[in-house]
Amino acid sequence: MRPSGRLHLGHYHGVLKSWARLQHEYECFFCIVDWHALTTDYDEVGQISQHVMDMAVDWLAAGVSPSSATLFIQSQVPEHAELHLLLSMLCPLGWLERVPSYKEQQERQHGKDLGTYGFLGYPLLQAADILLYRAGVVPIGADQLPHVEFSRDIARRFNHLYGREPGFELKAEAAIVKLGKKTATLYNNLRRAFQQQGDVEALETARALLKDQQTITLGDKERLFGYLEGGGKVLLPEPQALLGDAPKVPGLDGRKMSKSNGNAIFLHDSAETVEEKIKRMPTDPARVHRSDPGNPVRCPVWPLHEVYSGEATRARLQQGCREAGIGCLECKGPLIEAVCKELQPLQERAVDYQGNPDLVRNILAEGAEHARNEARETLTEVRLALGLNYR
Repeated sequence: MRPSGRLHLGHYHGVLKSWARLQHEYECFFCIVDWHALTTDYDEVGQISQHVMDMAVDWLAAGVSPSSATLFIQSQVPEHAELHLLLSMLCPLGWLERVPSYKEQQERQHGKDLGTYGFLGYPLLQAADILLYRAGVVPIGADQLPHVEFSRDIARRFNHLYGREPGFELKAEAAIVKLGKKTATLYNNLRRAFQQQGDVEALETARALLKDQQTITLGDKERLFGYLEGGGKVLLPEPQALLGDAPKVPGLDGRKMSKSNGNAIFLHDSAETVEEKIKRMPTDPARVHRSDPGNPVRCPVWPLHEVYSGEATRARLQQGCREAGIGCLECKGPLIEAVCKELQPLQERAVDYQGNPDLVRNILAEGAEHARNEARETLTEVRLALGLNYR
């Protein structure tokens, strides 16, 4: 996540609640990508360090736990930069220019000079962020699908160029023996079922079998992953997108909630601020007078009720609106109460972390050390594949 300011309800419902759940289902790496912030805000760097700390506090307050996941700052793991550099040697320029967000962002940030390599190359840096940890899945929204597909393309190209090591088949067969007789037989049967019969289920079973193996080296494991499909060694596994079903949280004006749109409720907003913001929200334009019946479908407040209010409350409010039985301020009351109730425990936890910045720094430092250990393993394989081996 880019550190560009305090987080709001859109971040909480769209990302953080999902992360808090996923950290108990996967080995998760959550990265504050400060280098990515420089791709567009290279001329406004004064607040980046504070934004990073604010973001870390918001993550922790929202339930992302350092005991269940790895939290770190991108620039504290320089391996991200090295992999980005190495991948840039084989990334076709046209691939970067075709990324949909390249022109969209230039048009959206009109007046800012984005004719830099950093901005052009940020999808490749994002690919490095993913591939460095050999990520199996990447939790994203639908708008980020092109970026994960770009990462898959880069991984595929890298594996095609460098995955055919000398004596690959002999090394793969030797690795099969190391699995042990029973597991080796199962692996061979599954491999044949996929290659001869196209049994995709057998392929997935074989992958799961290899993932749990502790008796072979990481290099042998990657060889056997590649051998399953008849290819070479899988140096950089192709990540899959993990699309969430998080609700779309609209802003105070009905558009997407965004700091740049000036329509956000922030996680640190006080109850008084939340009340003031929601009370000022526009409503159904047809309700000029209190006695005018309304239509919730036309009201910018209603989508927030769909996120925060239960079925019974929504039914009561909808009837009251359509029959002019309640006014707009009455409709907003339960919403204000629900938002404040959700934010209160987050804000209480945030105060604890804000009061102990050394604790937050230690969490991020420990996360960076763990991330570096994982990243070094990947880079060892990448350097060997590229012939950068001088020992």
